[in-house]
Amino acid sequence: MGIKVRIPYLYHMWNTIKGLANIRAYLIIFGLLLAGFVVPAYLTSAPVGVFESLRFLLILLLFVISFVRKKMSLWIFSAMVLGIEVGMDFPAFALEMERLAKIFLRLIKTLVAPLIFATLVVGIAGHSNLKQVGRMGLKSILYFEVVTTLALFIGLMAINITQAGKGVSVEVNQKVKEKSTELLAQRSEHKDHIVEIFPENIAKSIAENSVLQIVVFSVIFAIGLGMVKNEQHKLTMLRMNESLAEVMFKFTEIVMYLAPLAVFGALASTVAKSGVDVLMSLMKLVGTLYASLVVFILAVLLPIALLAKIPIRKFLNAVSEPVSLAFATASSEAALPKAMENLERFGIPKHIVGFVIPTGYSFNLDGTTLYLSLASVFIAQMSGINLSIGEQISICLVLMLTSKGVAGVRGASFVILAGTVASMGLDPEKASVILGIDAVMDMARTSVNVLGNCLATAVIARSEGELDHINA
Repeated sequence: MGIKVRIPYLYHMWNTIKGLANIRAYLIIFGLLLAGFVVPAYLTSAPVGVFESLRFLLILLLFVISFVRKKMSLWIFSAMVLGIEVGMDFPAFALEMERLAKIFLRLIKTLVAPLIFATLVVGIAGHSNLKQVGRMGLKSILYFEVVTTLALFIGLMAINITQAGKGVSVEVNQKVKEKSTELLAQRSEHKDHIVEIFPENIAKSIAENSVLQIVVFSVIFAIGLGMVKNEQHKLTMLRMNESLAEVMFKFTEIVMYLAPLAVFGALASTVAKSGVDVLMSLMKLVGTLYASLVVFILAVLLPIALLAKIPIRKFLNAVSEPVSLAFATASSEAALPKAMENLERFGIPKHIVGFVIPTGYSFNLDGTTLYLSLASVFIAQMSGINLSIGEQISICLVLMLTSKGVAGVRGASFVILAGTVASMGLDPEKASVILGIDAVMDMARTSVNVLGNCLATAVIARSEGELDHINA
């Protein structure tokens, strides 16, 4: 009898918890947690461990809400906060957790090539509309160039308004100098970026994760398959790739269960390595970047979405998970499979998703291009050089070319920045000042890169009349 009475009581209690564990409660707890990070700086007389214990309790409540709501984006944000806390309180342990992020990124890299290949082959060869492929390519490149140019100029405006580099003097430690030297060594490896678009060996392209080369190979393969006259041979290959695409999306679902652990490891190790001191000394630069990225989203991406009649709320629901994953891991690759899967669920056809998203990963780096223009002028200001408007525009013109085609290269944005600094007649080593807080800035620019690519895919789909079934 006691058990029968207890079960309805537990059921009622669970329903009560579910009712309380909503997004509003999550945001309130998140706000209290932020206060828990800030207040200790002012209440230095508080007993040791009080604020740490309070923050861990609030983080536990965030995980309870994430468990009840069963939303991956909430799990990711909760893991981010836990990673920051552990990185601050237990730096030695946090450094060990970096391997969680590395394992996740390795697994993601294994599925990127087969997923892109299968999606593009099925999408293009299945429709056999080669004119549409050429049309989409032209529209995509034109869209990418216009939007990234706007991003460059917003970055320039922001740094000229805040003057974040004036009067800044930061000592670069030995570890950062070594990392800078290692990355700068890449500048001596001259490559023709146009030639590098085309694969010389598809196995090599897959091994090096050269996304654009995989896209080029997949498109040509799909066109060749579309030209095959023997219907039986053509259908066999199409069905094989349809099966491969389905399996790779299931593979993605399995790997995504590791995403919160990867996010926790990435944030914990980043905080443990960088510390808070370096961040505070360059807080004005970080604030300028984050503010300018918000302006870019509101002044450029939002109007584009409204003009293209993209349903904003539904679109945000589709991209929230890949964007939060990109922010937490500072890796576009980590978000690519989930972005492709969610955009297909949003209603964008497979062949458009498979073509535009991977191409955008090389040509539509909105957040990175904005950061490069902003950081270049920041270093000039820090060095006491006043660049004229003409000189700043010439830097933008150079960055319009150099920021394309180098995605996937480790530390690529720093290498481009160092090259731009050198073109101003300054020592490229000066760019190493930014390396200390690069991880924090990388999170923001990577998430905007992913958001921009997701929007570009929706816009191209709308322009092709493939999104007419979705109303704004």
